[in-house]
Amino acid sequence: QVRLVESGGGLVQAGGSLRLSCAASGSSFRVNVMGWYRQAPGKQRELVATITTGGSTNYADSVKGRFTISRDNAKNTVYLQMNSLKPGDTCVYYCAADDMFGRRSWGQGTQVTVSS
Repeated sequence: QVRLVESGGGLVQAGGSLRLSCAASGSSFRVNVMGWYRQAPGKQRELVATITTGGSTNYADSVKGRFTISRDNAKNTVYLQMNSLKPGDTCVYYCAADDMFGRRSWGQGTQVTVSS
């Protein structure tokens, strides 16, 4: 099992920026795809962005052009730079990592709140 530790959430005004970080550790198996998901109260968890070890990225339409996912493979760390934040981006954000066998691990979640 991969252990994921997230940081960087908080409160920001609409139009502001935040940067989330997630460090993976604890598994002897290589981490392949890493990503960010988010969940609002009463709603299903949804994809925000993913990135492969080779740097290929995938974004939800709602965040394209505003959010950027990146990773440092040497540190097994993934980042999410969030710009032009909107109140609708208010959610708990979860880091996820898939190992070489496709097993997914989740972080504990970090709250992002965007005030209008």
